[in-house]
Amino acid sequence: MKLTVVGCSGSFPSAESACSSYLVEADGFRLLLDMGNGALGELQRHCGLYDLDAIFLSHLHADHCIDMLGYFVARYYRHDGGRCAPLPVHGPEGTEQRLTTAYADTPSASSMSEVFDFHTVKPGTFDIGPFTVHTERVAHPVEAYGIRIEHGGRTLTYSGDSGVSPVLEELARDADLFLCEAAFTYGKEAIPDLHLNGREAGGTAARAGARRLLLTHIPPWTDPQVNLADARAVYPGPAELAVAGASYEI
Repeated sequence: MKLTVVGCSGSFPSAESACSSYLVEADGFRLLLDMGNGALGELQRHCGLYDLDAIFLSHLHADHCIDMLGYFVARYYRHDGGRCAPLPVHGPEGTEQRLTTAYADTPSASSMSEVFDFHTVKPGTFDIGPFTVHTERVAHPVEAYGIRIEHGGRTLTYSGDSGVSPVLEELARDADLFLCEAAFTYGKEAIPDLHLNGREAGGTAARAGARRLLLTHIPPWTDPQVNLADARAVYPGPAELAVAGASYEI
């Protein structure tokens, strides 16, 4: 199983990175986790425009899903005149309506389902291609899901956006790689059930027994090195910062 960071900035793109988007590959199958601001352009550095096999949207905040609108256009008006088969999109309740509303004045908006095959995510276990995935609702102001992905005896957990939560710890239990948001700075922001800071991400990884921690979703106004140091202070395993364009074997 291979993870490629398409984008890892939080809230809005930085000069170095698009917003949250992560490509997971195994057995020739390509699953994209989120498609935030700027991700569609960066994705094409790592994957053909029509080569995705499925998309998982953790929640419907713009920095995790807004480039789905551009992707809809790319698939609907395919440059070679062909028609793509509907692409499975797994997202929270109302995903199709949210994306369609964004194109309310566009004649093709009613054809959103011609491009995407929408599946509503609920807590549970199911298959996406060769992956066995388990999803749980995490602590965020809107309906948001973390995801545990298993393949070939290896496990990747992605937090999506979440505050401190025992549910997130269970999703990351003994994970080989824990891709975890760390948007806040320890000792600065203290808003419950919104985001983690570096120390909280590290603590979650430690309690879960995750084997490796990769911090992501750090907004441009937050010092990532501070968050990394805070995580390492409480997490004994290897911890690093997600880097746009980097790939990780799991």
